[in-house]
Amino acid sequence: MIKTKVLIVDDSAIVRQVLSKELSKANDIEVVGTAPDPYIARDKILELKPDVMTLDIEMPRMDGITFLKKIMTYYPIPTIIVSSLTPKGSELALEALSIGAIDVICKPGSAYTVGDIANILIDQIRASARIDMKKHLSIRKSPPVKSESKLSITKTTNKIIAIGASTGGTVALENVLFSMPSNAPAIVIVQHMPERFTKSFADRLNTICNITVKEAENGDSVVSGT
Repeated sequence: MIKTKVLIVDDSAIVRQVLSKELSKANDIEVVGTAPDPYIARDKILELKPDVMTLDIEMPRMDGITFLKKIMTYYPIPTIIVSSLTPKGSELALEALSIGAIDVICKPGSAYTVGDIANILIDQIRASARIDMKKHLSIRKSPPVKSESKLSITKTTNKIIAIGASTGGTVALENVLFSMPSNAPAIVIVQHMPERFTKSFADRLNTICNITVKEAENGDSVVSGT
């Protein structure tokens, strides 16, 4: 069996140890190395040629966002952001997705157990390893085009658009919503993303789209233009 090679980049020795232990339980994944900062990670990427990298954002010497920009420019590799559940962490994680990261996952903590995180991360690694980074990055380089067409409200009030997106789907989702006119049929979305990140993601989309985008709440009405 050919295993997916993973490099873990995090300044916390505990996080590196925990992730290494949990990922090694999957028989199709091999943790080929770990790194406490981007400089060491750079050398290990060139030496070990991992298939997937997990990356912390807040690290010494060079932050994860700066490192990710360099990686996506010179050595594109499927990258999963492992971030803390904080407002700052959420915003930086979304920035990482716009740069080229495949997905985002929360660090183990009070909100999620190690087992929960490990199971999700294993699935993300398997999915990320199959992604063509050239195509993935080309989507980001091609700016979405806003639709100039207008839909007839009388023809769309009884219709709804349902969209589901998983690993690597954030950019495609952004492109679709960006192109929607303000009177588009009502849209409901299921996005595989940690809870706090979904609100930040919705808020960011709301600033760039013609339609209103928000995280769903109990009692919300599904109406056109949202």
